[in-house]
Amino acid sequence: MKKISLGSWAFAFGPYSSSPVPFDKTAKRLSEAGYDAIEVCGIQEHITLDRFPTKESRQEVVKLLEDLKLETSGYACDQYAFDPTEAANKQKYLDQFARNLEMCNDLGIRNIRVDTVAPPNKYSNEADHEAAKGRVVEVFHEAAQKAQDAGLKLHWEFEPGFIFNKPSEIAELHDKVAHPNFSIMYDTSHAYMCAVVGSRQPGKKETLPGGIEELLAKLEGKVGAVHLIDSDGSLHHDETSTHNPFGTGHVNFKSIAPKLLEIPYIDYWTIDMCFWAGSWELVESSVEYVRKLLREAEVPAAAAN
Repeated sequence: MKKISLGSWAFAFGPYSSSPVPFDKTAKRLSEAGYDAIEVCGIQEHITLDRFPTKESRQEVVKLLEDLKLETSGYACDQYAFDPTEAANKQKYLDQFARNLEMCNDLGIRNIRVDTVAPPNKYSNEADHEAAKGRVVEVFHEAAQKAQDAGLKLHWEFEPGFIFNKPSEIAELHDKVAHPNFSIMYDTSHAYMCAVVGSRQPGKKETLPGGIEELLAKLEGKVGAVHLIDSDGSLHHDETSTHNPFGTGHVNFKSIAPKLLEIPYIDYWTIDMCFWAGSWELVESSVEYVRKLLREAEVPAAAAN
């Protein structure tokens, strides 16, 4: 059975920015609720480079998680100061990324996520847009090699809030990076907004008749991490996907779950309640929802085998 994780950023920023739930309290809550793992937020108030600058300071986090018997499914690193679409940021981006890899190794984390940082409409000219794509490809390729050298897997999370969010571009960028250690993070809410709604896509909108399942099929062999949450087809503050609680949106989880189970080499399914104001109250019900989803999806899978 897949192990179930939850991203700690849900309680570190967005509606929780004015009063973040401390990481230790978050981890304790997840452990008590029966989660197998926590996906660590390296942004703002949780396990950041500034707050935990040394190997010694990071051992506090290691001991905390060991005591709580929580694994780590991944690290959401902070690369937002260095937009990879800009040539001048390349070395700064890679230097910061190397520091984040060191953080992961000190914490025993084996997966790290990145995104494209720039807004989707940053380059209105098609030639400039394509040139920016080339720069991101170059940065991601080098980052993937750095991650591989450090013993980590690198995952790119596409979303409507950042550049290169059309279904064809998502697959294209992966193929152009062309590194065996680079894969796509498939978030069900972002997939809905990109493949069904076509949200914040510059120029001609691109959607798929088969929705998120067709997108997943187009990304066969390219997905290395999974995030689960619902979508009602709206944007949070007109920027990125609203991450609705399970069962309150349009994602057909009973249909997509068996297909997600077929993706090889993925140990964790991570619940992502980013920017949802009531997420702290949904910790227990969310893990129960995903446990039930897994049980139901694994029965036909086992019968087929």
